[in-house]
Amino acid sequence: MTAQGKFISIEGLEGVGKSTNVHFVSDYLFRNSVEHIVTREPGGTPLAEDIRRLLLEPREEAVDAWCELLLVFGARAQHLNTKIRPALEEGFWVVSDRFTDATFAYQGAGRGLPMGDIEHLEQLVQRGLKPDLTILLDAPADVGLQRASARGALDRFENERLPFFERARDVYLARAKADPQRYLVVDATLPLPMVQQHIADGLSKLI
Repeated sequence: MTAQGKFISIEGLEGVGKSTNVHFVSDYLFRNSVEHIVTREPGGTPLAEDIRRLLLEPREEAVDAWCELLLVFGARAQHLNTKIRPALEEGFWVVSDRFTDATFAYQGAGRGLPMGDIEHLEQLVQRGLKPDLTILLDAPADVGLQRASARGALDRFENERLPFFERARDVYLARAKADPQRYLVVDATLPLPMVQQHIADGLSKLI
């Protein structure tokens, strides 16, 4: 029988270097002969990517917070059941740029939706599936926003005001503190080689 694969999520606010370090994690696993796939949330499948565009595209119409939350979990259900679960069951490791921690941070803390309702949706959609390791790239919200702004045009979430991201960061850190076995918190303000050394140390323990 093929052993179940491991599930790694990479989390953090805008501008903390998630994309760069998703590539680093993938390269590290490749160098260590770990078969894996790389994906992202929202997104990861054609249908979920369509929902991602709906969520991220700036628009004149105000997006209701509950609509946003349900779209996020709709994309997640498709992603989980057509890509993540099948890959894990075949023995592949899965590396995802964001997962449900982002929902607690952005729709929970950022939008002010009840955490209990998000937990209920998490149970319905995920049926107990959580990452084996969550790498949380942490930086002050203002630092991340400055970096994100330097990249160019901002999406609908990146256009939020600073307090939104400060609330989101607080929830990220609170969740990491409550479950230190799952989370690896890395100071994203450190030089990149130091950030990636901390990530490599965490990955080596998982392997």
